[in-house]
Amino acid sequence: MTDNPLRILIADDHGEFCDGLKALLGTAPNMTTVGSAATGSIAIRLANQLQPDIVLMDLNMPEVNGIEATKRIVAANPHIRIIVLTMFNDDDSVFAAIRSGARGYLLKGAGREEILRAVRAVASGEAIFGPSIAQRIAAYFSAIAPQEPFPQLSEREREVLALIAAGNSNTDITRRLYLSPKTVRNHISSIFSKLHVADRAQAIVLARDAGVGRDPAQRWQQP
Repeated sequence: MTDNPLRILIADDHGEFCDGLKALLGTAPNMTTVGSAATGSIAIRLANQLQPDIVLMDLNMPEVNGIEATKRIVAANPHIRIIVLTMFNDDDSVFAAIRSGARGYLLKGAGREEILRAVRAVASGEAIFGPSIAQRIAAYFSAIAPQEPFPQLSEREREVLALIAAGNSNTDITRRLYLSPKTVRNHISSIFSKLHVADRAQAIVLARDAGVGRDPAQRWQQP
């Protein structure tokens, strides 16, 4: 970010809210509003003409919605950074905005300092999301986190299966995991039952197809 004022374009079709943003930005040092757009198509045209540093973009815009406007602005002007400022906090809107190239996403209930901080941060190259939006994003990626292979097995059974897939005998497994021979046999029997396999060879095939077979000291990591 340079010493030159940040040049900001406001894209929002609500006149009072737009005026409030202008007033807010006018009180901040090193920020200036270069224009405002009441429709998505006007926002695209003004962004191309005025070349602002930041666009504050509502999603619910006439003519061209904010998602499409963001996509077109970023495609034509990759250096322009878009912060979505909207009432919509559903997953579809959040992730559509991110995919379209938005670098920030705030709800219209955001406070004065939160908005100004987001403008400065995005202008400096960061990606900024309001607290509720950040929680939504974290929850989404937690929900799609990849699951370990064979979740029906216990942690110890997965260790035993990994050693089997790596070619270890029962004696080897007994020594490496400090288990009794009977305990190892019980684990193997349980593994065969849970995986619905008849013998060691079938278990090895299943394990290796799932990428399992490294030393259990590496904690069940796949290659």
